[in-house]
Amino acid sequence: MKVGSALIAPGGKGCSAQYLLAIAGFITRCRERGIDVVLVSSGSVAAGRSHFDFSQEALPVPLKKAMAAVGQNEMMSNWSRFFDFPCAQVLLTHGDLGDRERYVSIKNTLDALLENQILPIVNENDTVATDALRVGDNDNLAALVATVVDADTLLICSDVDGLYDKDPTLFDNARRIPLVEEIDESIFALAGPARNAIATGGMRTKVEAAEKATSHGIDTYIVNGRDSDSFEQLLRGDNPGTLFLRHPKPLPNRQHWLRHTLRVQGELEVDAGAAKALLEGRSSLLSGAVKAVEGDFERGDAVIIREGGQALAKGICQYSAWELNYLKGRQAQDVQDLVGDYLPDEVIHRDNLMLLEENH
Repeated sequence: MKVGSALIAPGGKGCSAQYLLAIAGFITRCRERGIDVVLVSSGSVAAGRSHFDFSQEALPVPLKKAMAAVGQNEMMSNWSRFFDFPCAQVLLTHGDLGDRERYVSIKNTLDALLENQILPIVNENDTVATDALRVGDNDNLAALVATVVDADTLLICSDVDGLYDKDPTLFDNARRIPLVEEIDESIFALAGPARNAIATGGMRTKVEAAEKATSHGIDTYIVNGRDSDSFEQLLRGDNPGTLFLRHPKPLPNRQHWLRHTLRVQGELEVDAGAAKALLEGRSSLLSGAVKAVEGDFERGDAVIIREGGQALAKGICQYSAWELNYLKGRQAQDVQDLVGDYLPDEVIHRDNLMLLEENH
């Protein structure tokens, strides 16, 4: 369950109970029904902003981090006062989720908290995250956390009623779309930029989050968290917002992690023969098939494989960009003669590669 800054700190004036009382009541009633809840909560920067004498809307990065450091404590205290059960703070960066070992560690921690009836409250670790390590918005963070814990449902609480067929702030005849069976470019076209000054995401980030979650077999709702009746409807099994249906053939955990969590750091152009072997034979990628290397990536980074400009697959490269620029086009035996046997035979092993057309 993701709750945004506009609900936690309306107007950016510090934490408020205005909307959270109904949300907390919903969480409590879910737990009473035996439903585990993981809460992804925005609001640390908005909660901490009132402690700093800075009136401009655009925040310098160091000041924003300082606000988050103060506000995170206030945000946790604000949530805790609504519950008579313990809460746990979990702060993450994209770097944590992008590293497979840390990803599994996060899963184990969250599972242990849930098994012991403790409510995990997750947020991005804004005080330390750099641009390279940031998820950037809590909609997508919530989707990634939902996949970590193998959730059944992702609930995104917003300040709007759901996805509309046109911008409801501009058109009186805009209609809410109650059900989305497949997320394609036409759905993304309906999502506009953020309109709330204190939020980091808009409808587009919510649709992105829904795409990540539904491809893992997770139903995703966007609902209006300002309307307490939204939660009564959900408890009755009704749909108060927009429901994005889970994909009927969800991606396995590792493939989902490869596709949706790992960020692409470079690209490899391959020949037609290698493209056919990848698509039809599910083979590994060898250095002899690599024609060109783009980007500055290290061993273990994710890259896109292209042929004739078309993206075919995504995988974890076992060579750095500078190594591959030296070895591209060379056959396996030549590589062994040049660098010895301490480097792997495969540029990308088939176990660390997924075809982009397989699922979304």
